[in-house]
Formats: sequence, C-alpha cells, structure tokens
Amino acid sequence: MPLFAQTATPAATLNSGDTAWMLTSTMLVLLMTIPGLALFYGGMVRAKNLLSVLMQCFAITAVVTVLWLVYGYSLAFSTQGMQAHVTNLHSIVGGLDRAMLAGLKPDSLYQTVPEAVFVMFQLTFAIITPALIIGAFAERMKFSALLWFSGLWLTLVYLPMAHMVWSGPGSLLGDLGVLDFAGGTVVHINAGIAGLVACLMIGKRRGYPHTPMPPHNLGYTVVGASLLWLGWFGFNAGSAVAANGSAGMAMLVTQIATAAAALGWLGSEWIAHGRPSVLGIVSGAVAGLVAVTPAAGTAGPGGALVLGLIAGVVCFFTATRLKHKLGYDDSLDVFGVHAVAGIIGGLLTGPLAAPALGGFGTVTELGTQLWIQTKGVLFTIVWSTMLSAAILKLIDLTLGLRVDDEQEQIGLDLSLHEEKAYNL
Repeated sequence: MPLFAQTATPAATLNSGDTAWMLTSTMLVLLMTIPGLALFYGGMVRAKNLLSVLMQCFAITAVVTVLWLVYGYSLAFSTQGMQAHVTNLHSIVGGLDRAMLAGLKPDSLYQTVPEAVFVMFQLTFAIITPALIIGAFAERMKFSALLWFSGLWLTLVYLPMAHMVWSGPGSLLGDLGVLDFAGGTVVHINAGIAGLVACLMIGKRRGYPHTPMPPHNLGYTVVGASLLWLGWFGFNAGSAVAANGSAGMAMLVTQIATAAAALGWLGSEWIAHGRPSVLGIVSGAVAGLVAVTPAAGTAGPGGALVLGLIAGVVCFFTATRLKHKLGYDDSLDVFGVHAVAGIIGGLLTGPLAAPALGGFGTVTELGTQLWIQTKGVLFTIVWSTMLSAAILKLIDLTLGLRVDDEQEQIGLDLSLHEEKAYNL
C-alpha cells in the first residue's frame, strides 16, 4: 500500500520539508496535463485538430477540478458515511461526508502535510487520468460528448478505483494486498482499457488506415514528452508524501526505467524498420514512465532497468504491429502504451518488490504476490471495460459520440470551435 493511502494519526505534526516537496510535486503533476500531455498529443494529430486536443485537455482540467470539490475527493478517500447504510459498500467507494471538502481547514493535516496539499495532489491525478483517454479517439469525438464522458467516467470508474486501491484499511484491492505505489492500475490500466473500448465503439477515423495521417508537429510532441518526463518525478516521487529516502529512490528508479524503455523501443524499431524515429524514442520513454509507476516505491535500480527494457520492447510491438494486425484505430496509442505498460508494471511490481531481487518491499513469496497483482490487473480490466462501455453507450444514445463526416473532414478546430491553430 502506498504511503499516501494511510490515514493520518492524531499525533501527526506539520513537517515543512515534506510540505515543500508536496507543493512542488503537485505543480509537477499538473504540468503533466497542461501543457505536457496537451502538447504531446497535440503534435501527433493533424494540424486541423490541434486546438481540439489542447481544448480537451484544458477543459478536462477545469471539469475535474470542480467535480473533485463537489464530491470527488470524498468518494475517493472518505471511509465514513455511506458504509453505515450499505454493507461493505465502503470497500468500493467512499461516502459523501467530505463533499464540498467539508471539514477542511488550513491546519488540517494528512500525515505530515496540510490536507489541502494532499487534496490538491490527488486532484492532479484525477485530472490526468481521463485526459489520457482522449488520445484513443482523437480527431473524431464531439466536444459535448467528451465533457459528459469525462465527468461520468471520473465519477463511475476512476473514483471507486482510487478508493479500492488507496483509501486504506477496508478498501477492496488494498486489503487484497495489491501493490500500486502511484497509479499503475488506478491511472494507466484504467485509462488505457477505457481508451481501447472508446476507439472500438466510436469507430475508425475517415480513411484509416489507407490515408496517411502522420503527426503534424513532432516538435510539440517532443516538448510534451519532455514535460511528462519531468512531471513524472512529482507523480512517482511525490507519492511518498514526504521528502525522504522513499521519494529519492522513486525518483531514481523512474529515471532509470524511462531511459531503459526509450532505448528498448529505439532498438526494437531500429532492428524492425531499419531506422530509429523521434516519435519512437519519446513513445518508449512514456512506456517506461507508465511501467515504473506502480513499482516506484518498492523496486530497486536493477529491477527498474529490466522493467523499462521490457516495457519499451513490448510496447513497440503492441503500438505498431498488434494495432495494425487487429485493425483498431487507437489514434495515439493509449492502449498500446498506457494499458500494456501499466499491465507489465502492475504484474512485475510484486516480484520487483522482493529484497531477493533488489527491491525494497516486504515481498517474500514471489508467486503469491504475482497472483495478487494478477487479480488486481484483471479486476481493473473488467471494471474499466464494463463501465466505460456503458457510459459510452449512454452518451451515444443521447448526445451522440461522433462528429459527422463533414465536420471530421474539415477538422474539429474549425467545425467545433471556429478557430484555427495556424493562420497561414
């Protein structure tokens, strides 16, 4: 269980060093979505859809922030209220006693930091998770549908999953013993599976795969990937909720796994295609960042190196050959990178936490923990698949999911927002 899933004790006292680090980490994680993810995705779409991607990331940031205030934090982390009326429901979702952040004061503490900082830190996780999904259906979803999907998905899929893993004793997956330090199941598998469901239900882009649809500005994508790499230190090292050795090791293994995955993808592409690409190396880096996320608090440097190499090589094949073989249009490889690397990281977190393999966890029975991690991964896949499909179907029957052919041909920037990214 990650440190930030533990309940603060009455004896907790404010630590200014921990607080300063968590304030910094929170800003780094917000940086991952705007502008990091916005630029990373924006550079990969066609020029006529750049603003639509930037708009979606920005709007999700605003929508999730308001919902987090109204009920999100309470449903994710409260363990009071609702369970008094429905037996065992608190193991799946929290109560509403903290709705509108009731009881939050400037001197409220979570462990050794102000609770307001913890609320904000977790908000940045809640923001980036639905934002990751937009890459799967980029260039073809209605903006109104996107807003409703993001709000409903946050409410019905993300918040219960965060509660089941991170809310402490009594949580479904936490009590099972699933290890997820910073979001392999809660964020990446959850979002990646939702992305696959969404791209299958909304259908392929016009002309795919016969019409070339290359990234319009790889410079934006490289800058975005670089901001993601930087921000991920807040994502992983910040999950220690302290300026301590755990945070330092999480930062180190994050760097190692990311570099290894970048080289793993680069090498695989070089062998398979005869040349390395800029898009390939940054995609590999993201795969490494994803894979190390659940293991960042327990893996050692050697384990991070192996984990990153595996993620880089495997995700190269799932994002290229597997996608083309099966024919689904996951526009920006949300499933091929986030779900697959999240699954790899989720499964290997158990073994890599073992001191016998250089880890810093307490795992002694490798097979037992691997089975626990497998159950956590499978549960997340089923959870996200079923609920994401239901949400998308409801929206399709009411608002409709997809823009019409003319709007898609013109591009979402002009057809939905009456604006152009470039006036040339």
